[in-house]
Amino acid sequence: MSPPALAPTTRAAVLIALAAPLALLIAAASPAAWIVAPALGAALFLLVVADGLIAGRLAGIRVAVASDCEVGEPTSLTILADLVGGSPGMVEASLALDPRLAPGGRLELRLAPANDVWQGGKMLVPGRRGPGRIDTVWLRWTGPLGLGARQRRQTVDTPVRVWPSLAAVRSPAFQLFLRESEFGMIARRIRGEGTQFEALAEYQPGMDRRRIDWKTSARHTHLYAKEYEAERNNQIVFAFDCGQAMCEPVAGLPRIDRAVSAALATAYVALKGGDRVALFGFAARPELATPFITDARAFHRLQSAAAELDYHAQEPNFTLALATLAGRLQRRSLIVVFSDFTDPTSAELMVESVARLVSRHLVLFVTLADEELEGLAAQAPDAMPQLAMAVTADALLRQRQLVTARLHQLGVEVIEAQHDRIGTCLIDAYMRIKRAGSIG
Repeated sequence: MSPPALAPTTRAAVLIALAAPLALLIAAASPAAWIVAPALGAALFLLVVADGLIAGRLAGIRVAVASDCEVGEPTSLTILADLVGGSPGMVEASLALDPRLAPGGRLELRLAPANDVWQGGKMLVPGRRGPGRIDTVWLRWTGPLGLGARQRRQTVDTPVRVWPSLAAVRSPAFQLFLRESEFGMIARRIRGEGTQFEALAEYQPGMDRRRIDWKTSARHTHLYAKEYEAERNNQIVFAFDCGQAMCEPVAGLPRIDRAVSAALATAYVALKGGDRVALFGFAARPELATPFITDARAFHRLQSAAAELDYHAQEPNFTLALATLAGRLQRRSLIVVFSDFTDPTSAELMVESVARLVSRHLVLFVTLADEELEGLAAQAPDAMPQLAMAVTADALLRQRQLVTARLHQLGVEVIEAQHDRIGTCLIDAYMRIKRAGSIG
C-alpha cells in the first residue's frame, strides 16, 4: 500500500483562481496592503492542509467480488474502506481491472458510510470469457470542507474467472421443461417414437396407421401397433467456429458466447436424455477437442472446456478443422456446427467442408440472424449514402440465403434465429431429430 498523498480538490483550485484577481484588485487599489495577497494565499493553503488532515486516515481497503462469474451476467463488486480518526466528506474509489470485466478496464464508484465503514458497490457485466483480474484500487477522500483530499493506491491482484453463461439452464422455465418433457430429470424408456422396437400395444385412434402389425392383428383378430423406443447413447458434437466473424458482438456479447450458451443448454438436455456430448473448437487450426461426456453429473466438465474457447481475429480453416473432427468420430453422430460467414469465399469453403461430413454424419448448422444487416436493408433511405448501405446490406442478406439454400440441398438442417431464441430453436431441433431416430 502506497503512503497517502495530500492534494487540493477542484473546489480549492476554483477558490485559488478566484482569489488571484481579488489580490490584484487589492494591490491596485491600495499598494500598501499588498501583504493581504500572500496572506490570503497562505490562509487558503492552511485550510487545504487542515481539511485534508481532518479527513482522517485510512486503516484498510477491501475489495469483495466473486472469484467466478458468467459472461453477460451481472455480478456484484463491493469496496469497503476503514476511515478512522476524522470526518470525511466525500469518498471515491477507482479500480483498474481486466477489460473483459468492464469496458475500458476502469471502474469508478462513490462510497457511503454504513455500519462504521465506508462502502460502495457496482454491478459488473463481463463482456468476454476467460481469466480476468482486478489489479489496483485508488481511494480518494476529502475533508468536511471539500478543500483538501487524501488519496492512496493499493495493489489488489484479485483473480476473477469468467465462465460461459448457464442462465438458460438455471431458469425456472427450463427446469420445468426438463421435468415435463420425455427427456426429463429421470431417465426412462420413451415409447411411441424412435426406431428401436419396444413392444406391441393395442391400436388406439390417433396412432400412426403405418405402425399397425398386420400379421399379428390377423392372428389375434384385433388391431395391434408397434411401439418404438427413442434411441439413446447417440453421439452429439458441438463444433464452434472461433474465428473473426464469430467474435463480432451481437447485443453486447460476441457471437461465440451466444453460441456456447445455446450449446451448453442443449448439451444438458442431451445428457439427461442419455446421449453422449463432446465439444470441438477451431479457428485457423483445431483448438479444442473434448472426450464424450456420458453423465449429466459431469456437465461441469463441458462448461470448463467451453471456457477455454478463445477469441481469434483470423479466418477459420473449415477444411482442416472438419476433416480433423471427422477423423475422430468412429460412428455416426449429430454434428452441430456454429459458424457465420461474411464473404462468398469463406462460405464456399465452409459448404464444401460440411458436404464431406453429410455422407457419414447428420449435420445441423446454426447461425445467428444478422439483425444489423436486416435493419439496414429494411430502413427507408433518406440520402445516397443510406441508399448505398441498404443495397449492400440487401446483397449480403441474399448471399446468406444462397448459402443456406445450398446447405439445405446437401441435407443439412439450418437454424438461423435471433440471439435470444437460438437456444430454444436448437433444443427443439435436437428433440425433433432424436424422436425421429435420425442419428443412429
